[in-house]
Amino acid sequence: MIRIDIEKELHGATGPMKLQVRLTIARGSFVAVMGESGSGKTTLLRILAGLERARGRIDVEKKRWLCEKYSLPPQKRRIGFVFQDYALFENMTVRENLLFVEKDATLAEELLALTRLEELADRYPGTLSGGQKQRVALCRAMMRRPALLLLDEPLSALDPAMRSKLQNDILTLHRRFETTTILVSHDPSEIYRLADRALRLERGAVTADGPPARLLMHAAGSQKLSFDGELLQIERRDTIHVAIVAIGQQIVEVVVDRQTAANLQPGQRVTIAAKAFSPSLLP
Repeated sequence: MIRIDIEKELHGATGPMKLQVRLTIARGSFVAVMGESGSGKTTLLRILAGLERARGRIDVEKKRWLCEKYSLPPQKRRIGFVFQDYALFENMTVRENLLFVEKDATLAEELLALTRLEELADRYPGTLSGGQKQRVALCRAMMRRPALLLLDEPLSALDPAMRSKLQNDILTLHRRFETTTILVSHDPSEIYRLADRALRLERGAVTADGPPARLLMHAAGSQKLSFDGELLQIERRDTIHVAIVAIGQQIVEVVVDRQTAANLQPGQRVTIAAKAFSPSLLP
């Protein structure tokens, strides 16, 4: 069981705000944290890792990591932290990167096998692809058998096909080692696929907490399909207006009426919604 009750003053993009989080997380859970940039997601992970100071308490499996008079040093917290930028030692081979964390050759070989890296064990990071480097970073984070695995948008720089493969690896390691995992992500499909619980942070406060499907699907039941995206452009084509919207890695066109077009500006966030009584799915 992990108990978090922390607060910290922050300076966000829109001015001062307070990160204030009170949570209880069951051991072995996979929790996703979502929210706009600047809402405090990464800061929350860094506080859990002991990389930033905060007021309050953090208890992990009956051990106190943070209280009013004491903060357990990062190196003494059973933390695995995976960043977007890999942070590998370029002068060490894949196997050496793992053994630098913990001199446990048996565990290192198991992790390499689980993530299909055995044939790359003696290669250096500079010779690996982005997906391979991230698998190494994930294995390295697991070398301490962490009580808490923190993932800060680790797959955001990868293409969709590689993201899907790495999501499988993350889920495999999470289940194999029964670790508690907290993932920061902006990818709805990633959150839906991996997490059993999702939190939404808005200006430092938890505004929603529950099953990923409930938080990600805006409409009650199955009456509507809705997708959030960024409006790129509005074009007039003969007698109609067409909004061009980016949704994840896809660009879609939506016909809008003249009044709606007049109230939209390129760059703003929009939601595309449609009735879903008879949707079409194309392979």
